[in-house]
Amino acid sequence: MNRRTAIIAGLVLVLLGLQWRLWIADGGVSHTHRLKQQVAKFSDQNEQLRVRNAALDAEVRDLGTGTAAIEARARTTLGMIKQGETFYLVVHR
Repeated sequence: MNRRTAIIAGLVLVLLGLQWRLWIADGGVSHTHRLKQQVAKFSDQNEQLRVRNAALDAEVRDLGTGTAAIEARARTTLGMIKQGETFYLVVHR
């Protein structure tokens, strides 16, 4: 009976060890769930960056093909005006 109890106890310990690896350890269910969440988060970030890159690419192509885009960029970003133009600054209170 003593030997039988030791074998059963050993099998229970092996079963518990395998269950621990399945549910808790790296490569287990919880680890896989966390990795899937990270993949979803990074996929969302990648999509946002893809949209941003497409907008920047369009802007670069626009700046490279015509003077209108360069002029608009100089006016809005650098505050430049054309020669002969008068600049008026209207302050709202």
